[in-house]
This record gives sequence, structure tokens and C-alpha cells, in this order.
Amino acid sequence: MSSIPVVVLVGTSGTGKTTFLEKLIRQLKQRNVHVATIKHDVHGFDIDKPGKDTWRHAQAGAELVAISSPSTFALIRHVEQEMRLDEITAMIAGVDIILVEGYKRSINPKIEVHRKAHSSELLSPPEELLAVVSDADWDIGVPVFDLEDAVGVADLLAQKYGLRG
Repeated sequence: MSSIPVVVLVGTSGTGKTTFLEKLIRQLKQRNVHVATIKHDVHGFDIDKPGKDTWRHAQAGAELVAISSPSTFALIRHVEQEMRLDEITAMIAGVDIILVEGYKRSINPKIEVHRKAHSSELLSPPEELLAVVSDADWDIGVPVFDLEDAVGVADLLAQKYGLRG
């Protein structure tokens, strides 16, 4: 298991998880915090393009293909079954925090992004939550931040995990 703190952002579709995550990443970067992100995609995805060299390598039978340039590195690994979040985080090094979008069933601490127009309830029980980011008032024993308050959430993460800043 990774010693890097892992915090999962959850919420129903369309609540603004990605938008809030972008703001939070920018706030943490302004504090010189090194951030990794993981996005869970339940629908599957493909980042390789048919006909390109890396695609051809995989078609020839390579289980793992890496592509590297002076500014970017990617590792494409075909798997028989979905990897667990802890398996993915174990491969990450050199960062101060890992922020995850999705994996709502993980055991990691969560920040729930909620909009009252989408739901009157939270997805996560209070004991799994570090905080709630919402346009509604919640009195569940965890900090509640406005949908625009990435600074407040960054402060909370910095305090809880000793992130430099």
C-alpha cells in the first residue's frame, strides 16, 4: 500500500467533480504540492490509436507498451480484470498526494461533491468523508465547503496530511 495519502472525490454524474478537482489541483500546485490523479472510468477507454506504433506493438502481443518523449511518458498495460485502486496507487511515486475521481466504493477517505439539484442525499456515509463540497448545508460532523472553495479544501488537505505550503 502506498504511503502517499490517497483522497477520493465522489459524487453523482454532473455534480462538478472534475471541475472542482481542477480547481483543487491548481490550489495545491500554487503551494508547491506534487499531485497525482487517477480517474476511474467504468465505461472503459482506449488511449492508443489504431495504426500507430504503440498500437501495433500491442496488436503483435506486447502486454505492456511504454511511449516516451522529452515531455511526456505513458504506460499502456492491458489487463484481464480491472485493477484495484491500491494496485494503481502502489505504482505511483514522487508525489505528495494522490487525488482520485471515482472509485466511490474504495476504503480511502472521501470528499463528496454534491449539488442539491442532483440529489437530496449524499452517496457516502459520514464516517467515510473528510469533507463535503456542496451548495447545500450539511450537519454531519465533517467540514462543508462551497462549490467554489478549493482554497478551503486545499487548506484542509495540507493540515491533515502535512503537505508543504
